[in-house]
Order: sequence, then structure tokens, then C-alpha cells
Amino acid sequence: MAVRVALLGCGGMMGAHAGRLRGIPEAEIVALCDTAPAITEAFATTHLAGATAPAHFTDAVVISTPHTQHFTQGMQALDAGCHVYMEKPMVTALAHAYALDERVRATGKVFVIGYNTPCSPEFFYLRSLIRDGSLGKLELVTGYLSQDWLKLTTGLWRQEPALSGGGQAYDSGAHLFNSLCWSVEAEVAEVFAFVDNHGTAVDINSVTSIRFVNGVLANITIGGNCPGCGSFLAFIFDNGRVEIDGWGGAWIKVWQGADQVKYPPIAPALGAPSPMHNFIDSILGRTEPRTGPRNGIIQSQLMDAIYASQRTGLPAKAGRAVEA
Repeated sequence: MAVRVALLGCGGMMGAHAGRLRGIPEAEIVALCDTAPAITEAFATTHLAGATAPAHFTDAVVISTPHTQHFTQGMQALDAGCHVYMEKPMVTALAHAYALDERVRATGKVFVIGYNTPCSPEFFYLRSLIRDGSLGKLELVTGYLSQDWLKLTTGLWRQEPALSGGGQAYDSGAHLFNSLCWSVEAEVAEVFAFVDNHGTAVDINSVTSIRFVNGVLANITIGGNCPGCGSFLAFIFDNGRVEIDGWGGAWIKVWQGADQVKYPPIAPALGAPSPMHNFIDSILGRTEPRTGPRNGIIQSQLMDAIYASQRTGLPAKAGRAVEA
């Protein structure tokens, strides 16, 4: 059985998705869509050389377009009977997150968000430690992401609020925030954020303090004006600590009590090769999606509260609770 996939938004990130799809025997790219034929033609020449695109119906859609377009396009794809792979962030408003979740539930289609870390065995192992209490109760999380985002996105849609919905925190920062929220598995209660736009229309630097409804406290720094790219998260328990690469789970260090665990029991089988592989395997019934609308809802709770706090200069309560 082949999963026939359409690609919506043929920009730079979609090239990486196309490469992964071409490496999956059961996946077939059958359609391209962007704002002009020249864009799709150039994309096909660069990324689909030697491939054919037969004329038949599409089973799944990969959406990698400006953030504020995700909601409408995702709803249209679901209504057309397609499974959906959505680049992060899922949407840029909490109301849209709830509406999209309802539509996914109604259609029964597979819906995966392209976050890096949920498919890493390191983060899967970390979440299992939080769930089973092996290191005691999770109390605190702290971390940062640094990137030369301000310069790299100058003149691009990512710095236009009508298309991006926000700045660095909503773009690359979405990976670090999701690593936090996916692991903690709790709704956001309250947020206090300091934001610096660096003279642009969107956030570049931010420091955000978060209180989750389960009592976990977190502090996240997003730096968008630094030539040295890096990421880090530390999860602090009452009987241990985990330090981990918050961007992709490339490395992990674990302490049980005061002693470092020399060889944490982490096997490749705990992960998935990529979110795209997880998407195709979920459609084929081989596994369950590592991410879904609930993750998008919690991140929307967080981001709406961050920008509310920025506007008022005060702590902001998050939106309504996630329904089970």
C-alpha cells in the first residue's frame, strides 16, 4: 500500500520533507502547491528529479506554509478526507486550535505536527521518567534556545505578523516550548513574559516564566540575536535531574539522586526516524502519532498567554482547559 502525499507550500523546509518522503518506500509524492507555478516547477526540478507524479487522488497533505495559514488549510485538507502533517506551530490562536482538534476527532484522520523531539528516543525516555516517578516528582524546568534568527529572517514573511503570527518564540522557539510541554504533559495555568522586539514587528528575544496546572514551574529563554546556535533544557526532580538537548534530543545526561547514571537505558527503538516517518507509519496503522492536536492546543495556550503578558506587562492566565 502506498500513501499518496500532496505538498502544500514549496519553500525551504518542504525540501527536507520531500527528501524524507522519497526515502519511505510506502510514500509517494503526487502533487505540489504554492502561490506560483514557477515555485512548484523549481521545487520539482530540485527535489523530485526522476520522480513521477501520476494523476490520482491524494491521501495525505503536508502543510508547510506561513503560520497564520495553517488553520484554514488544515481544515480544508481534513474536509477533503486527507490525513494531515502540519509544520509547527499548529495554529496561531487558541480558538483555532480547539476547532481543528474537533475536526480531527470528527474525521478520524491522522494529524501529526512536525516537532523534532517527540520522535527522539531521548525525549521518549525522559517522559517515561516523569510518568513513572523514577526520579521523584518533577518540580522545575529551565532552558534556552539561541539562534541568529533576527538576521536570517530579515525581509521574510517570518517577520510579518499577519503571516507569522509572532516572532522567534512562535517559529524556532516552538520546538523548545513543545519539548517542554510534550514532556510535562500538563495544561498551562499562568505565564509572565518579558519580550524584546529589537525594533521589529515581532518578538526576537524573550524570557518566559510558566506555571503548569500540575504545579511544575518553568523558565525559558529564547534568543533570536545570537550567531551561536544552541539549545538546552534541565528537568529538576526532587530525587534527580535530566539535562537534554531541547532542539532535537541529540544528547542527554541523567542523575539519580546525586549520582550521574553512566548508561541510561535508551534504545533507538524508543524513537522514530523522523516526524514524517511517524506520520506515514501512523497512516499505515503501524504505530500511533507522537504528536497531535492536543499538543497544538497546549502550545497555543502558552503562546496566547505570552503575548497577552507582553501587551499588559502583567502575568497572564492561560485559556480554557484541554478536554480529555
